[in-house]
Amino acid sequence: MNERAAQTKSAILDLVREYDKQVGRGTGFVPGVTPILPSGAALDEEDRVALVEAALDMRIAAGVSSRTFESRFARKLGLRKAHMTNSGSSANLLALSALCQPDLGDMRLRPGDEVITVAAGFPTTVNPIVQNGMVPVFVDIELGTYNTTPERIAEAIGPRTRAIMIAHALGNPYQAQEIAELAEEHGLFFVEDNCDAVGSTYRGKLTGGFGDLSTVSFYPAHHITAGEGGCVLTNNLALARIVESLRDWGRDCWCEPGESDTCRKRFSYQMGDLPYGYDHKYIFSHIGYNLKATDLQAALALNQLEKLDEFGAARRANWRRLREGLEGLPWLLLPSATPDSDPSWFGFVITIQPDAPFSRGELVRHLESRRIGTRLLFAGNLTRHPAYRDHPHRVVGELTNSDIVTECTFWLGVYPAITEEMIDYMIESVHDFVLPYRGADVA
Repeated sequence: MNERAAQTKSAILDLVREYDKQVGRGTGFVPGVTPILPSGAALDEEDRVALVEAALDMRIAAGVSSRTFESRFARKLGLRKAHMTNSGSSANLLALSALCQPDLGDMRLRPGDEVITVAAGFPTTVNPIVQNGMVPVFVDIELGTYNTTPERIAEAIGPRTRAIMIAHALGNPYQAQEIAELAEEHGLFFVEDNCDAVGSTYRGKLTGGFGDLSTVSFYPAHHITAGEGGCVLTNNLALARIVESLRDWGRDCWCEPGESDTCRKRFSYQMGDLPYGYDHKYIFSHIGYNLKATDLQAALALNQLEKLDEFGAARRANWRRLREGLEGLPWLLLPSATPDSDPSWFGFVITIQPDAPFSRGELVRHLESRRIGTRLLFAGNLTRHPAYRDHPHRVVGELTNSDIVTECTFWLGVYPAITEEMIDYMIESVHDFVLPYRGADVA
């Protein structure tokens, strides 16, 4: 870049900072008027600058920012390899599909194999199982933590079980070490869906580091955002190589976009039934996709990564304030952390008790009328949804708690842009709804 262009770029970025100050972050919180979203991105001036700078440099495909982010994110989570993707759902698809590849020999997953998962979760944790022709085995969860247990998983292991794929519930870790040990004991792969729990720890170790592979989402609702985007992480270099190939069209070549002959033998391969010397850039060793992210996304993610610890602290503080403010209210089951865990919370879960004189719908409508956003615990019991009706699956035990979640559970936001004033208004609004029922009950 010549000096004049560099000066122009610097001036543009200064104007972006000025623009950010002018548009501001709103005019303050007005109870009942200002929406309190259940989730969202916490964005600042430098996030805006990072995006504009990447756009000025025309970094419109995956490139240096993507590789830099992958390296820093893997290091942050204490893992060897990270591969950025266009979404967390794509990350889940890549992670499970990697375990189906011929590279793994007799260990690979095959159509008809079973994968243990939970019924109360998000569909794209389960969909890769179905999309790869395997059978999801659904187990129930615990109310309060909203995670399953090693005991339930152990009960579900059958002769065709080959893997476990489960998400940490709303940032609350499940007993990941025990589940990893169970997987090793039975020769099962373990995919850790860490999309809602980046920064959480179990037994002092960050989530995402217990499985053979783990996945992350960078959708705006999550702990850091790239707008859209996701990531697959692993300590296993062989699995990492498969994930990279599947993400990058299925090609055998590992050159970065715009590069050639990284291996120094581009025209010296003999693979498949291709002629000797066929261009390695166009040899395909896997049935793959193009699921890469762009450098625009990576530039934003890099800036957000610097604030991950700060964001986690805000989520924990908001969750604690809500928990303390709602403690003691009747008919509400409040959430609790899994023992030995320190969750970086995604949301604050509430279940209406069966003896309550009101329904979830009534409380949710009250909160929504006050501009307090709510969400259900994703799909509730997935086996009750039309999408899965005609697909083979197995259920182990009763899905009693998953059904309770479907009928009686919702969650409130704790993401970093929610202020203490907003949390206090949420607490006040729940009290305003519940306490008249207690008074009527006492009378």
